[in-house]
Amino acid sequence: MWRIDGDEPKPLTTSALPAEKDLHEFLKRDPSLLGERLLVIGSEVITPYGSRLDLLAVEAEGNLNLLELKRDKTPREVVAQVLDYGSWASTLSRDDILDIATKHLDQPFEAAFEDVFGSAPPDELNGELSLTIVAAELDASSERIVNYLRDFGVPVNAVFFSYLEDDGRRYLARSWLTASDDETPTATTGSKKSKRAAWNGKDWYISFGGGDRVWEDARQLGFVSGGGGKMWSQDMRSLPKDARIWVNVPPMRYVAVGRVLAPASRFEDAEVRVAGNWTPLAAQSLQGSYSGDPATEDDNAEWVVPVEWIDARPLDAGFWEKGMFASQHSACKLRQEFTLGRLADHFDIDDGE
Repeated sequence: MWRIDGDEPKPLTTSALPAEKDLHEFLKRDPSLLGERLLVIGSEVITPYGSRLDLLAVEAEGNLNLLELKRDKTPREVVAQVLDYGSWASTLSRDDILDIATKHLDQPFEAAFEDVFGSAPPDELNGELSLTIVAAELDASSERIVNYLRDFGVPVNAVFFSYLEDDGRRYLARSWLTASDDETPTATTGSKKSKRAAWNGKDWYISFGGGDRVWEDARQLGFVSGGGGKMWSQDMRSLPKDARIWVNVPPMRYVAVGRVLAPASRFEDAEVRVAGNWTPLAAQSLQGSYSGDPATEDDNAEWVVPVEWIDARPLDAGFWEKGMFASQHSACKLRQEFTLGRLADHFDIDDGE
């Protein structure tokens, strides 16, 4: 790195970091120094073998990234250490990861994840694994070992930071052994422990909105609907009788919880229960517009699911908390414990309902 003074480039002075622990703290506070978005969920994480992993982070896709500082270790020691940590991390279940995150973060994992990535975490955590050796400098021996392992598909890389000074200013410069746009191996974890949020067999997420659908129609008459494309119509048709549904009206507000009374049917054939009696939905006074053309193919039709509301509220009473689950699907299984817990508390629902 050079500074340009007039026509003469002046090389900056490279110095050793005051302490390699400083680099640990820099990355702990701001892992974007590595050039990618990461959420650090653990620092000095104690493994079952008594050793401590320097930093454990998660990527937007829910994959784990293990960061191990070289410090004063020899190349063989640091590579062996990071591989050992990888063998342990590959066995971590979703619950294990949430436990680690809870101890490190000052807010729920789901909220911290949304702060960094702008969305709720995926259902599956730790599907793949990346191992990163962090060093103030990287010697030739470490480079040879890491490149050799990568040739065999081991998901390991190395990054080193140069510390520079210039007229009282201090700089960090980063270099990856293998560029991020190169083909990077990743390890698919193979543990039998669940990496995906468990589903309780009854709770479903509903996104009600889009087009000319009106929530007050659904709230007053007891139904949800979706369609206008294969993905959304198939979602509605997948809802089973007696499923418990939690309704989110986009962009982000949960307004209701209810129980499915019958499988989905096309709008022109749909019936809802009014005053205890089944009656055609199309015969009701509706504020919204719902496609009921019999000539429309099933995949593009509007599909209606009749619902008995346990609690259904107007839009201005909608509920949302950072980190809660949302999806573009009109219906899908709701797995996330954080969202289910917050909804149960808000709507005062217990597992018996």
